[in-house]
Amino acid sequence: MNRVDNIIIGFGKAGKTLAGYLGSKGEKTVLVEKSPLMYGGTCINVGCIPSKFLATSADRKAYSQLGDEEYYKQAVENKKALISKLNKANYDKVAGVPNVEVIDGLASFKDEHTVSIKTESGVQELYAERIFINTGTTPFVPETEGLEIKGRIHTSETIMNLEEFPRSLAISGSGFIGLEFAASYAKFGTKVTIIDRGSKVLPREDEDVANAVFEAYKGLGIEFIFDANIEKVEQDESEVKISYSSKGEARELSAEAFLVATGRKANVEGLNLEAAGIETSERGFINVNEHLQTNKPHIFAMGDINGGPQFTYVSLDDFRIVKSFLESNGSYTRENRQPIAFSAFLHPTFSKVGLGENEAIKAGYKIKVASLPVSAIPKAKILGDQTGLYKAIVDADTDKILGVVLYGEESHEVINTVVSTMLANQPYTVLANQIFTHPTMAEALNDLFGLIKKPHKGGNYEQKSR
Repeated sequence: MNRVDNIIIGFGKAGKTLAGYLGSKGEKTVLVEKSPLMYGGTCINVGCIPSKFLATSADRKAYSQLGDEEYYKQAVENKKALISKLNKANYDKVAGVPNVEVIDGLASFKDEHTVSIKTESGVQELYAERIFINTGTTPFVPETEGLEIKGRIHTSETIMNLEEFPRSLAISGSGFIGLEFAASYAKFGTKVTIIDRGSKVLPREDEDVANAVFEAYKGLGIEFIFDANIEKVEQDESEVKISYSSKGEARELSAEAFLVATGRKANVEGLNLEAAGIETSERGFINVNEHLQTNKPHIFAMGDINGGPQFTYVSLDDFRIVKSFLESNGSYTRENRQPIAFSAFLHPTFSKVGLGENEAIKAGYKIKVASLPVSAIPKAKILGDQTGLYKAIVDADTDKILGVVLYGEESHEVINTVVSTMLANQPYTVLANQIFTHPTMAEALNDLFGLIKKPHKGGNYEQKSR
């Protein structure tokens, strides 16, 4: 049996970065990836990069002279070409590191130090001092009669390779993934219908924010069917028929394509974690401590698989945590991680960091709240899209920023300014008084935080927008 210093299972952001680091230290490291199509991980191949490429293409369609079908097909082809280049670049970067070997195969634990790897040429076993799991997540598909991912039925991963323009698209799920694809396809010219078991979009967000998103999507011509339970799905060569019940009535919806956007689950299939004695949560994710160690101290879990925020930059930060542990027994951990923002490329971009208003109240904070419509921002008028809302939540006792939602154009850039302020532990007044360049979307932070006032005695205070 061959022995190595490290085995990394999964070619995601954390895994590939760690492989390069360990190899450069002279440690013999094997990186196992079950699919050559996934060099670089979810983000590059089937996640944020291709989906945002298509979203950007959809936004630019208005400037094209091509018809819907031709423009869409070209966008998908261009997306495939880009992803192919990024995939190869990621492989070359890791495979070119001394002491690192990339193996295409399916990894499975034999015991807590031994991994069996099934490849096209056979099965080999490797013994490693340390093992790192970076297998990510995979789309969750509910158990529904006739619901099988093939043909005209897609997940968020497969639909991005659909070259045939769908004139109509039904989407199950009104979370961020469903909403992202809904906006893109509506802008491509597709008739989009969202069907959801809940009663509204983004139920975990503040009502004013969720309502702003809902109204913006209705403005795109997207239809919503709420309080609906999908009971059966059928497809043929031309369409998908979705049978559902709503308020006690049986109904049907037909579309040329059907997207299942009902969340993601831990990708642990085939790993045989039980053989290594690795513990998982009730949701199936691998349990880890603040250093990302499993209950087996020499086995680590990084990225989406450990149940943390499912973002590629968090996976990269997981690498930093593991690196800190390997170098100095862990001065940097999940416990002292900086505030994490996220952006969902909705219509327009939705960005958030920290707590929403309801979340802050539930956490026991005394708060000050301000909101500003994007229509009040000069740069939004220049961009031609005045849709959206800025909202800030501040600790009334300390004047520190608890959370911010930026629902508007270019919010994915502006939110980083807010994060920097929070990381520096500065009061909201820093942004209220900062001198920004003009005209920019960021300068609206002056107005937003300028609306914050002192709280009334005995309770929360909310200063509404101008």
